[in-house]
Amino acid sequence: MAATKVDFYTLGEPDRRARLVTACRLAEKAYDQGLRVAVRTASAAETAEFDELLWTFADRSFVPHVVWPTEPDVVAATPVVVGSSTHLAEKHNARAVLINLAPVAPADFSAYARICDVVGGDEDAKKAGRHRWRTYRDAGCAPEAHPL
Repeated sequence: MAATKVDFYTLGEPDRRARLVTACRLAEKAYDQGLRVAVRTASAAETAEFDELLWTFADRSFVPHVVWPTEPDVVAATPVVVGSSTHLAEKHNARAVLINLAPVAPADFSAYARICDVVGGDEDAKKAGRHRWRTYRDAGCAPEAHPL
């Protein structure tokens, strides 16, 4: 099995909303490519904010999604699942893409074909991002940086 492709999208400014909008765009792009996506947020509050933003971040956009946990048949039928639980990645690692907004790398990240890790521009976010980078690298991945 090939190593997980890991991409870091780093923002230059500490704008919390820009970080979530970036994740929305990544989810939209993956959905447009027919990929199934899990989005792991840092908290229940961030999950709610991201859920709302997926409906409004672009006038032309529609990204079908569901907030986890919910009924398994609903999750199975929905291209994008969003949640903050540490178990989200474990439960939905059959999806091709994980967009990570959480401060740590998921333990089972290697089950995904691709990880999109979005890093905010504030110092705490950068520090946590560097730690995730090392986690992925030490596991044999070759993370790539995409400054925004």
